[in-house]
Amino acid sequence: MSSSGETIPIPQRENTKLAMWVFLGGEAVFFVALILVLILTRLTNGDYQGAFRSHLSIPIIAGNTFILVTSSYFVVRALEAIQNGNSSGLRNNLALVIILGLLFLGGQAYEWTGLFTEGVSYTSTYGTPFFTVTGIHGTHVFVGVIWALFLLIGHWRKPFTSDNHLGIENFGLYWHFVDVVWIVLFTVIYLI
Repeated sequence: MSSSGETIPIPQRENTKLAMWVFLGGEAVFFVALILVLILTRLTNGDYQGAFRSHLSIPIIAGNTFILVTSSYFVVRALEAIQNGNSSGLRNNLALVIILGLLFLGGQAYEWTGLFTEGVSYTSTYGTPFFTVTGIHGTHVFVGVIWALFLLIGHWRKPFTSDNHLGIENFGLYWHFVDVVWIVLFTVIYLI
């Protein structure tokens, strides 16, 4: 719906969705560049295992990854709920996405605190690309949490409907993108 309460015309809705895809395409290029820097740093500066990876807590971050992947499930549930006209389902699932997003950020803060305590510097050879890429990803999660909060508040003020839920769809595209980026980062940083 537009601000005057009218349904947004289909071409405008499609343009909005296309704009989101273009934005995500740009973000994908940005993250690919950051991940390549991370990989090149590892390839050109030996002893990643001893110098840096030994400080990482794979079990904690695996749990954090599970939290983020689970949050994507609730984004799907939120969209499905509003497509079926279930406003309370939308609210409940968006609230769960917000909670899980905050838990993910808390897990990341816990990891960073542990790394700083162990003497890992954000200016070290491995620390710089690690803190840069995970920090930028965390910023994207934070933006997603704020977006979900605005959607939740906005839904109470002017409800989404089964015919008008483009904001939820676009949020879902963004959140799933952030989720996929994390899965790639988890694999590259912690598993390989």
